[in-house]
Amino acid sequence: MSERVCAVIPAAGRGTRLGFGIPKIMVEVAGGVTVWHLLHRRLRPRVEHTHVVVSPEGEAPFRDLAAEEIGSGAVSVSVQDEPTGMGGAIFGAAPHWESYDAILVVWGDQANLSAATVRRVVAAHRGAGLTIPLVPMADPYVEYEIAGSELVRVRQSREGDECRPGGLSDVGVFCLGTDGLRERWARYLRDAAPGAVTGEVNFLPFLPCLSRAGRPLTVVPVDDPVEARGVNTQADLDFARQAYLRDTEAGRR
Repeated sequence: MSERVCAVIPAAGRGTRLGFGIPKIMVEVAGGVTVWHLLHRRLRPRVEHTHVVVSPEGEAPFRDLAAEEIGSGAVSVSVQDEPTGMGGAIFGAAPHWESYDAILVVWGDQANLSAATVRRVVAAHRGAGLTIPLVPMADPYVEYEIAGSELVRVRQSREGDECRPGGLSDVGVFCLGTDGLRERWARYLRDAAPGAVTGEVNFLPFLPCLSRAGRPLTVVPVDDPVEARGVNTQADLDFARQAYLRDTEAGRR
C-alpha cells in the first residue's frame, strides 16, 4: 500500500427507522454477523486502521461488539456527543486520522458494499485528491453532477433536491487526502448553509467545494446499484440478509 489510509466510519445515529434502538452498524444480518463485521472484513485488507464514531448511548455496546479489534489496536472509537451530522462526526474525529495520508469515509450502514469496490477505490486514490465510487441509479436518492473533471454539485433528496432518473449515486464510500483537509472543512463551515430540511451542515456538499478548490477528482465506476443500498428500513435489512445468505452458500463470504 503506497499511502497510509485510515477508514473512518461515522455511526453515531440511533437507528430509529429500524426500530431496534441500536446504531445501524450493530444490527445483526445473520448468524451473529452484524453490519460492523461485514464492513470490517472488507476494509481490513486495504486500510491500516479503522476509526468508528458512535453516539454516547452506542459507545459501550459497540466497544463490546468490537472488543477484539479495539484490543488489538486495529480499531479505535470516539463519541459524537450531539447529532450534528456526518461532517461533524468525521471532522470531530480528526485527531484520530489526520496523521494518515488519506481517509476512507464509509457510512456505517453499507452492508452491501463489496470488497472489490474498496480495493479499487484505495488503489485509485492519489495524494490530496478526492476519489468517489459512483453508480448509475434508476431513482437516485443522491445525485452527483460532474462537468469535465470537476464535481459541480451533489443533489440530496432528503434536503428537497430533485434527483434525475439515471443519475450517478454514491455507494457510501469517499476517499480524501488528509493534507489541509481539516482546515478546509473549517473554512467551509464559515459560509455553508444548513440543509433546507434537516437543518444540518451536510458532508456531501463539501465535496464539490473540495473539487472547485483544485483537488483532483477520480471517479471509480461501480456496475451494481445494489452496493448503494444501505440498511435504513426493515426491507433493506431483509435484502441484506438474503444477499448475505446467498453469498455464504456460494462461498463468497
